[in-house]
Amino acid sequence: MIKLFAGILMAIGILLMTGSGLCSLFVLFESGPYGGGPMIWFVLVLGGVPFAIGFGLFAWGLKLLKRQGRVSLDELDDRFR
Repeated sequence: MIKLFAGILMAIGILLMTGSGLCSLFVLFESGPYGGGPMIWFVLVLGGVPFAIGFGLFAWGLKLLKRQGRVSLDELDDRFR
């Protein structure tokens, strides 16, 4: 059950990071009055916060997966006897 929860956390984190990252890149490289260099602070504040939250969720899920560890085949064999 922990592995499922960790996988869900990682998936949500990846989706958040991808969405906010792509949107931020679009705003930075857009030509026009609302794009380019002057928007860097706007992008960092509004795009950086969801990216950081997504990274935190991903790191939390990865930590949960690493804590679980791997089970050897001998341990599985002993468990079901």
